[in-house]
Amino acid sequence: QVQLVESGGGLVQAGGSLRLSCAASGRTFSSYAMGWFRQAPGKEREFVAAITFSGGSTNYKASVKGRFTISRENAKNTVYLQMNSLKPEDTAVYYCAARYGTTLYSSEKRYDYWGQGTQVTVSS
Repeated sequence: QVQLVESGGGLVQAGGSLRLSCAASGRTFSSYAMGWFRQAPGKEREFVAAITFSGGSTNYKASVKGRFTISRENAKNTVYLQMNSLKPEDTAVYYCAARYGTTLYSSEKRYDYWGQGTQVTVSS
C-alpha cells in the first residue's frame, strides 16, 4: 500500500513558476514508477509527466515539454514537478500517482495509487 500527499499548489501569474511535491509513504517507493496528472474544470483528467523508479527515464505531455520537469528523490520518498513558464491553460488540480514496476505509462488506468490533488491556478 502506498499513500501519496501532494503539496505546493497555489495561485501564480502567467509566466511564473511553481514546484509541486508528492510525498509517499512506504519503504518500497523506489520500486514504483511515478506520474503526474491534471484535471481542469469540465475536462477529463490528463497525463502530464512520468518518471521511472530509478529516475533514469521520463515522459511528458507534448504541451508541457520544455516547461515542466519531473524528478524524484528516493531517499526522501518524494517526487517533484517543477513547472516554469506557466500558462492559464495549465490551471487544474494536479495529482500524483504511483504504479509498481519499471514501465512508463501515460494512461491513468495503469496507476494503482493516487493522491488527493493540489490546485494550481495561473492568472493571465
